Amino acid sequence: MDFKDSCIIRHFSHYCALSDDDKQLLHELEQSPTEVKAGDQLWAEGDSANEFCTLRTGWAYSFRYLENGNRQILEVYLPGDIIGLSEFAFSQRLAGVQMIEDGVVCHFPHARMLELFRQSTTLTAVLFAISSRHQALLTERLVNLARRSARQKMAHFLHEMYLRLRQTEPEGGAAFRLPLSQEQLADILGLSPVHVSRTFSALGEDGLVHRDRHQILVPDLEALACEGEFDECYLTDNVRPLFDKTG
Repeated sequence: MDFKDSCIIRHFSHYCALSDDDKQLLHELEQSPTEVKAGDQLWAEGDSANEFCTLRTGWAYSFRYLENGNRQILEVYLPGDIIGLSEFAFSQRLAGVQMIEDGVVCHFPHARMLELFRQSTTLTAVLFAISSRHQALLTERLVNLARRSARQKMAHFLHEMYLRLRQTEPEGGAAFRLPLSQEQLADILGLSPVHVSRTFSALGEDGLVHRDRHQILVPDLEALACEGEFDECYLTDNVRPLFDKTG
């Protein structure tokens, strides 16, 4: 069976080599697809948490609303991501999830994940690695929000998104699509939409980032990483050494 078009298989393959049986198990998580539109809410904070979903196509984000009505975007999900892993041990949703653009999602119950644990040690290890990386992403987001300047926040986030996309789309070159509005970027970075616009302009004037609507071009990744104090170790590590039988 040809699995090359599966985003979730490409995502998991970043962490370690997968057998055909492992790929088949992941392929089964992408069954029963549901088409969703930009702005659709997959679930709300406080909803019952009894299933995950895989994001086959499209982008999504998780969020919380504060008492004053402000929104904080917590995570951005890309094709191939499993949404809801952080709530596996909880009975209620800890955050809402909404689509950024049109896409396709596949829902599956928590019990299906337990079956996967029983059937594949490799996929279980990768899922733990993915959960660990989600925690690292949130840690970096916290540091970004609390301790970095607007320029550093934007540079760090753009570099992170570039690397995440290249893990499943390695042939994309120095340009990538970022289908986020200025309001959404503001809610990710803790800035105002006006400040987001000014920061993009400043980075563009310095030749670090060129933006044309939702298209981003990074002429010099090293310079952008330096601007954002970016250390890619939390995105590039994998679990291959665990399965190295020669070590």
